[in-house]
Amino acid sequence: MGRNVPVLLTDEQMRTFIAEGFLILKTDFPEEFHQRLTEQLNQVYEQEGNPGNNLLPRLRDLQKVFDHPIVTGALTSVLGPNYMMHTHRHGHFNASPKAGGWHKDSYWGYKKMRNHHPWWAMVMYFPQDTPVELGPTGVMPGTQNYESRTFISDETEGEAVASGKAGTFALIHYDIWHRSTPNVLGQPRYMLKFEFMRTESPTAPSWDCVERDWKQPASFSTNIVRHEAMWKDTWNWLSGRTGSLAGTVNADASQVQEAAAQLADQFEPNAINAAYSLAGMGEAGVQALLQGLRHDNVKVSRTAAYGLAAAGTGAVAGLEAALADERTETVVHAAFALGELGAYAASALPKLLGLLQPSTDAVIRQTVAEVLAMIGQPADQAVEGLIRCLKDDDVQVRFMAGLALCRMGAAADAAVPALEEALEDDNRYVRGHAAEALHYIGTDAAKTVLIDFLLKSRWCPSTTSQSTFYP
Repeated sequence: MGRNVPVLLTDEQMRTFIAEGFLILKTDFPEEFHQRLTEQLNQVYEQEGNPGNNLLPRLRDLQKVFDHPIVTGALTSVLGPNYMMHTHRHGHFNASPKAGGWHKDSYWGYKKMRNHHPWWAMVMYFPQDTPVELGPTGVMPGTQNYESRTFISDETEGEAVASGKAGTFALIHYDIWHRSTPNVLGQPRYMLKFEFMRTESPTAPSWDCVERDWKQPASFSTNIVRHEAMWKDTWNWLSGRTGSLAGTVNADASQVQEAAAQLADQFEPNAINAAYSLAGMGEAGVQALLQGLRHDNVKVSRTAAYGLAAAGTGAVAGLEAALADERTETVVHAAFALGELGAYAASALPKLLGLLQPSTDAVIRQTVAEVLAMIGQPADQAVEGLIRCLKDDDVQVRFMAGLALCRMGAAADAAVPALEEALEDDNRYVRGHAAEALHYIGTDAAKTVLIDFLLKSRWCPSTTSQSTFYP
């Protein structure tokens, strides 16, 4: 195998990632590579502070990390071969003896409905030896799909830490609960966080898949709650089988009723299991989920949407009807589920486009901007809607439109003029996503605009306040 050929994850590694939400992996760079990288980090942090989104141009060796076949293979396995490195990246410095608070990362300060399917992932890379005493990142296994923290009994029970030799990295589901752990040694600890996004729905396994059907991983972390139907749905979705739970469970009316009642269970894992169980119970299960979508409790509505996203084509008509609901959250949840159903929900595109009026709640417009490209058909209508989104008054609508256009590829060539305007937006992520969209569109017109922009904004990694022009 060639040096640059991605080392894809195995079936067992993918099962573990689906169930636990993370993997701890390691690159094999020589020790000198990480010594040099750590020295560069020390110098930059001492003299200039945190370079933030400029980590890559400021530390030129760092790109070699993300070109390493262990890293590219892991990301390809989870996010597909055309994954995107997000514009946001951050170096985390930890010298504190106190643990950080448990949290999920936001979407750069904004909120969106979080995906159970792995559309997003993060790599947390440790350039120095990071024993437990140096304060590595801690993650709570299996919590990537929970909104609440009720699963944590004493803040640390069951916690896994990304400790290891230099070159260790955690590949995590974007939404997993995590924190910094105490650095009792007081020595500098760097963790370089980069975000990645899937740019296309899976059509086949992108890992080293030998066994077609889902089965539980051989072992689990302590205290992880079992979510067999949800895990199976994710495995199937990653294999290109959207909505494969539909009609897989023979259930009578009493079983449907019992599962429907559990959608309101205060213990979130039970509610999630109920939603995915209903997704397999045919028309009766879909109707129970659609009732849950309109439940007075918004949490129940959101949970029902995840079940509807796994219920296949039988859910599309009811979700389309829910787009007319008076409650903003119901519309957002319905649009989200339609997006997860992808091309199966093409009939909903006209109604989704109708929600892009300025009078519509911005949260709905933000959701629609993402969903248009996830459905993607008819392509000309989806692109026309995203061009409108690029010019929206709401900044999140604009930067979600740029991300969405990355998923449209060459079919979005008509958006090039609007993307060229977006390169001048006041918001850094609108500009960054517009540049990425031009790259993924890839037509001659897109390349011309992108190259001109990159030449004008060229970064010189050697220029600092101490060295402005020479040598």
